[in-house]
Amino acid sequence: MAHYVEQMAYVGQTPWHGLGNQLANNQPIEVWQKQAGMDWDIKESPVQFIDSVDENQRTLITFPQSKVLYRSDTQTPLSVVSQRYKVVQPREILEFYRDLTEVSGFQLETAGVLKGGKKVWALARTGHSAVLQGNDVTNAYVLLATACDGTLATTAQFTAVRVVCNNTLAVALDDSQGAVKVPHSTTFDADAVKRQLGISVSHWDEFMYRMRALSERKVNNAEAESFFEELFTTPRKDEARKPNQWAMSKALSLYNGHGRGAELGSAQGSALGLLNSITEFVDHEQRARSTDNRLDSAWFGQGAMLKQKALDNTLLMLA
Repeated sequence: MAHYVEQMAYVGQTPWHGLGNQLANNQPIEVWQKQAGMDWDIKESPVQFIDSVDENQRTLITFPQSKVLYRSDTQTPLSVVSQRYKVVQPREILEFYRDLTEVSGFQLETAGVLKGGKKVWALARTGHSAVLQGNDVTNAYVLLATACDGTLATTAQFTAVRVVCNNTLAVALDDSQGAVKVPHSTTFDADAVKRQLGISVSHWDEFMYRMRALSERKVNNAEAESFFEELFTTPRKDEARKPNQWAMSKALSLYNGHGRGAELGSAQGSALGLLNSITEFVDHEQRARSTDNRLDSAWFGQGAMLKQKALDNTLLMLA
């Protein structure tokens, strides 16, 4: 089966998705570009078609409202977009981190290409971390990603990574203050994004304050079962609401001691334990066509939305 991951690179331990070229620490951006498969450009070309009404006299016609985006190295087409679309190059995603890694103490940990070049990302550790009961350590990262297929604005997002299991969770509270999104109808300004995201550094402290509160919110068996049933029940108009029994059973098992770090004091029998079970389910257990498809879902797709819903629902338990 073909992989969605075109290429990627990482430093340190093998990431949870198990993919990529391993690099030594503190490699220059140029090395990351090559090893992460991001050393090419997105090119543009007018949309054209052949008038086939008269087989004896075919005409090449240009459609001026749209353009084709394609890779400079392979000439592989990526998408068809409007003329107003502003391209963000793969190298710009890594360049975003140049001064952050050289001056501000950030460390790039993973970067790569998904869906043949339609989506690119880089993830860097910020140096911020927090410890909950039972030596449960969570580190703060900044994820920068973009897509040229209409599925994602260029997004800089604070992301929490729980060390014991490498589970990932977007730091999104109160109308997603932990993210800066730049639509492709406007020009990506890296310095402006950094200034906006800098305001959200305090947002990390607020996020971990709430994670600590979740770790102290004890949950009984009835609350846990209700949480999973609500989370895994898809509303339907034409029939009775039925939960996804396999997913609910798997997540409940992770919560009840089978998940990574489920035995820690911060997670055992707590609302944070409920949230951790969902992040682990999405990142490691949820059914997917391939490991790299799971990565795409966990960071950008249905998996990310499920984790956000779990975060919202557990925070309601603090009310």
